Amino acid sequence: MKENTYIHREGWTIIVVTVLLTLLFNLIVWYFFHQHIYIVLAIKILSAVFLFFVVYFFRNPSREIILDEKKIIAPADGTIVVVEEVYEPEYFKAQKLQVSIFMSPSNVHVNRTPIGGKITYAKYHDGNYLVAWHPKSSTENERTSIVIDNGSFDVMLRQIAGKVARRIVYYIKQDEEVAQGYSFGFIKFGSRIDLFLPLDTKVNVILGQKVKGGITIIGEMK
Repeated sequence: MKENTYIHREGWTIIVVTVLLTLLFNLIVWYFFHQHIYIVLAIKILSAVFLFFVVYFFRNPSREIILDEKKIIAPADGTIVVVEEVYEPEYFKAQKLQVSIFMSPSNVHVNRTPIGGKITYAKYHDGNYLVAWHPKSSTENERTSIVIDNGSFDVMLRQIAGKVARRIVYYIKQDEEVAQGYSFGFIKFGSRIDLFLPLDTKVNVILGQKVKGGITIIGEMK
C-alpha cells in the first residue's frame, strides 16, 4: 500500500497563519528599518528558515506500507527508548512487552496503526506535560490509549504529549475497522508513542535504534 507525498492535513491552517504573520512582520520591519538593509535582510533570512521548519515539520512523505498480519510495524518515526516487560494497568491488566518510540521535532510526526483490525478501545486522558522520555510520562502526561484487535492478537498504542507537544490528534473511534499502516493521528512538536505487545512477540528492535513509521518491523508473532 503506497501513499503519496503531501503536507499533513493538520499543518495547513498553521502554515497559512504562519505565512501571513511572517509577511506582516517583515512588512513592519521594512517600514521601520528600510534604511538598514542588513537588518531587513537578516529578518528575511530568519523568516525563511522558520517557515521552512514549519512546513518541514508537517511533511507526510511517501511510504510503501508493508502489509502483514503477523508483523507489527512502527507507528511513527523516531528512536527506540524502551524495550521491556511491564504491567499494563489500563486495559489489559496484565504483563506486556512495551516498546516506546521517542519523536524529536525533526521526525515525521504522522502516527500509523501497527496492525490492522478492530478498534476495541479508544480513550483520551488529560494530564501533565513531562518530557516525553520521562518514565512517568506514559501514565501521567496527556495521552490517548488505543487497542487494535486483528482476530489473532491485540496491541495497544499510546500517543503521549511531551514538554513541547501540546496537541494530540487522532481520527479513529471504538468499534471502527482500520487497515495496517493507516494514518490515524498526529502529535504536534515532539512526543512519544508506547506500544504494548503480547509477551510472545519476537521483538526486532533494540534501544537507540532509529525506526520509520510504516516501514520498520517492530516485532512479529512466532
